[in-house]
Amino acid sequence: MPRFLTISAAVAALLALPAFTGTAAASTDAAAVNYVAVGDSYSSGVGAGSYDSGSGDCKRSNRAYPVLWKNANSPASFHFTACSGARTNDVVNNQLGPVNSATTLVSVSVGGNDAGFADVMTTCVLQGESACVRKSEEARAYARNTLPGRLDTVYNAIKGKGPNARVVVLGYPRLYKLGGSCWAGLSERSRAALNAAADELNEVTAKRAADHGFTFGDVRPTFTGHELCSGDPWLRSVTIPLNESYHPNAAGQSGGYYPVLARVA
Repeated sequence: MPRFLTISAAVAALLALPAFTGTAAASTDAAAVNYVAVGDSYSSGVGAGSYDSGSGDCKRSNRAYPVLWKNANSPASFHFTACSGARTNDVVNNQLGPVNSATTLVSVSVGGNDAGFADVMTTCVLQGESACVRKSEEARAYARNTLPGRLDTVYNAIKGKGPNARVVVLGYPRLYKLGGSCWAGLSERSRAALNAAADELNEVTAKRAADHGFTFGDVRPTFTGHELCSGDPWLRSVTIPLNESYHPNAAGQSGGYYPVLARVA
């Protein structure tokens, strides 16, 4: 009987070991993450409010998806250099300072400003359907023909400075729910043209990310049902201040972007 109890105790102790070891390993992994978040206004959190006063015109929000990930995971280090209005050359020249061989995670969204989406939206709002469709087509042509090389420059720079980092490239949502609840504003044809431009940008970005061995985070599925004209939008329409127009609000950052990063990071 004593021998049986001894064996039972030993078996129980062995069975308990994997769970304990796994928990310890998970804690060690979380503590070892060194995270750098770079990119444009969709990464800095323009439109979400609660901006860090020290970030100035970059408008880095405490509700942006990089900060939400940091708060949930407590990485060993966190650097947030994403900036409103950033283009590919801005990321390369101004945002990669914290990236080094110890960096284990980098997130980035960039390319929309290179393709001129701010000008596209201004044209669509002020100049009508024909001009909107034409400008959207110009953005699509840029995304196909010129943007790939610019993205390559960014991705090569990230890989060169952070060779050990997992890189997550975040895309952009479609702006409009077609056939939705909006009865004023842009025409349905203009909304469809803008969505097609967003799709083109995502497809080009996903291809370049994959070719560099990076992970592409597609946010279109998470934003589905929450576009403008959906009745429950996670994006701002024309608003004051104007530079927050057509950006994710706080719900778009927490419900649209954060889950995508959390799933693949």
